[in-house]
Amino acid sequence: MNIAITGASGFIGAALVREAKAHGHGVVALVRKTSRRDHLESLVDRFVVGTHEEARVHAELLDGVDAVIHNSFDWNSLKQGDLVEHMRSNLVGSIDLLQAAGDRHFVYMSSIAVHHQMHPDWNGRINETHPLRPGNYYGALKAAIEAHMWAANAERGQPVSAIRPCGVYGLDPTLQRSIGWPIIRRLRAGDRFDRAGGGKFVHVDDVAAATIACLGNEQASPAVYNLVDCYARWGDWATITAELLGIEADIDLSSPPAPKNMFESTAVREDLGVSLDRGFGGIRDHLEALIAAADAASPTT
Repeated sequence: MNIAITGASGFIGAALVREAKAHGHGVVALVRKTSRRDHLESLVDRFVVGTHEEARVHAELLDGVDAVIHNSFDWNSLKQGDLVEHMRSNLVGSIDLLQAAGDRHFVYMSSIAVHHQMHPDWNGRINETHPLRPGNYYGALKAAIEAHMWAANAERGQPVSAIRPCGVYGLDPTLQRSIGWPIIRRLRAGDRFDRAGGGKFVHVDDVAAATIACLGNEQASPAVYNLVDCYARWGDWATITAELLGIEADIDLSSPPAPKNMFESTAVREDLGVSLDRGFGGIRDHLEALIAAADAASPTT
């Protein structure tokens, strides 16, 4: 199968490319003019330069492909508070790409951020059938595109799948953007770690595995999948980091050790064969790899 992947040069995008090639798929990668490509050169069959909202690139991107994985997102407009540009690039641009894909399977990298307000009647256990109540413009955008995907499936039978990862960890091609990097720096500097709260996390390789497993899978369309492995406090991340560094650290562990709400991942296991069971062991393995990579890049990091 030949797959078009948008946002292919980034953290999740690069993992998608690796997973696609591991399964024998051909990859057409949409990258920005300024995007690095050195880490993908041996894996991508064809690069297309542009952005997903540029209609001019659609024909070239979709030429000869069987499926589309839409992973790119224009962060600049949202960070700058330009909602008109945000809607043009991220909403209209994505819907245009969905339409241009025709009858090709369209897999969208959505987000668990489509959820924010959890109703008490849900009893703290959220699956893919619960209504979407996002708490910011990012989550609202993701929810809106999911709605248009369901419409595309209902109106013209286009196969669609939505992937909803939570906080994604793993080694980013730009190491400094990896979850855990600031923690390593703070603890090595001898600073007290007092970041409160925590979040739900999932490994980037599991995100990629679930996404690629949607392709050619009748159970995966129309479907949506919550990708949540475990909950961890930032203090837990810091505790693991301190142990790996072999240092004593002053760490705030006063936040509740368990979340108020958790997301079901049964469908991910049953439909896609991804277990999502790395837990704290996965976080530890990641931090160990990140420390080693940081040391190799700069012994003084």
